[in-house]
Amino acid sequence: MGRGNESFGKKEVRAKKEKKRKEKEQRRQERKGQSRDGNNLDDMIAYVDEFGNITSTPPDPTRKTVINAEEIEIGVPRDNSPKVNETIRSGIVTFFDTSKGFGFIKDSASGQDIFVHAKSLSAAIAENDIVTFEVIKGPKGPNAVNVAIVKE
Repeated sequence: MGRGNESFGKKEVRAKKEKKRKEKEQRRQERKGQSRDGNNLDDMIAYVDEFGNITSTPPDPTRKTVINAEEIEIGVPRDNSPKVNETIRSGIVTFFDTSKGFGFIKDSASGQDIFVHAKSLSAAIAENDIVTFEVIKGPKGPNAVNVAIVKE
């Protein structure tokens, strides 16, 4: 069947398809040209400055700091302080619950409240007693051990 026998509607449809195909090809060529001209890798790179902000300017190489990788500590640094303080301290018993077996001593030197347990006592203590004790580092803070009454 030749083109001469085509109806007007068929010619219109064919012309529209041809026009659409040419427009699509033209848009494709335009995209190809733009990607070569403006969109290169340097335009897509973003940098982070020393304050954590994203910027398009590269960092200044003169402000670069050198870090020794061997000096970096991963994790929590160990506490190298001695576990037991050899000096004997004195303080006042501010609170002690005999039924529960614990209380607190206010250190006279530092004013710090130090936990005391009934197992650490050499004799029974009560509130407002003046005592001597040694301090060890416990899981929740300083603990008093070897508690002895000086004055009631």
